[in-house]
Amino acid sequence: MLNRRLVLQLGTVGVLAAGLPTARSAARSGFRAIAFDGFAIFDPRPVAALTESLFPGNGTAIINAWRTRQFEYQWLHAISGHYADFLQATDESLAFAFKQLQLELSEENRQRLMAPYANLQVWPDVADAIKELRESGLRLAVVSNMTASMLRAGLEKAGLAEHFEAVLSTDQIRSYKPDPRAYQLALDALRLQCEQILFVAFAGWDVAGAKWFGYPTFWVNRLGAPMEVLGVAPDASGADMRSLISFTTL
Repeated sequence: MLNRRLVLQLGTVGVLAAGLPTARSAARSGFRAIAFDGFAIFDPRPVAALTESLFPGNGTAIINAWRTRQFEYQWLHAISGHYADFLQATDESLAFAFKQLQLELSEENRQRLMAPYANLQVWPDVADAIKELRESGLRLAVVSNMTASMLRAGLEKAGLAEHFEAVLSTDQIRSYKPDPRAYQLALDALRLQCEQILFVAFAGWDVAGAKWFGYPTFWVNRLGAPMEVLGVAPDASGADMRSLISFTTL
């Protein structure tokens, strides 16, 4: 029923199916708030750039192995009852990636590769977009697998902390998205219903998790990734924050 209402309000099935943004006001769409994944706000590209600079020719292979094992380690810790937060799981998966690729990782380089996570920068288009979304009357939240201290420090550094009503880390539930309890965090914090909150995902798997939970979902597909083959799709998508603004506001 939610998707049908959105289609009627947005005026075209073709636009949604194609994943292209459509300009509508938040009021007309029924959205009262936006919940962002952390990496829809924070730019992970410096990690990849640093990896390639330290290990020329191997950067892509390292990043791919690292990110895959990062997700797997998060869920191994959570499902087994031996929870580890984002930074610990990220550090462990980094060490494994080098073992898998049979590359040497010194302690100095291990610390250097982890350092960008303590100095998160927002994507270049985020600051202006966040201010515009707030001016439109939308309430804003972050729901992320990153730690609360990482999220708050990054938002403070970017001068955006005041615009976010809720900064929510899945540390609170000692698990990770796409655990349904993670998506519940925004409902509890904002005291709204699913259909009133637009969930903005960075990754395709997060689109699926949010849709399964019941959120209307926008995919900021900055990397041009293919859609996951999981039987669900975002209500709309675009390559940047401008496309999100077009979807939510006049």
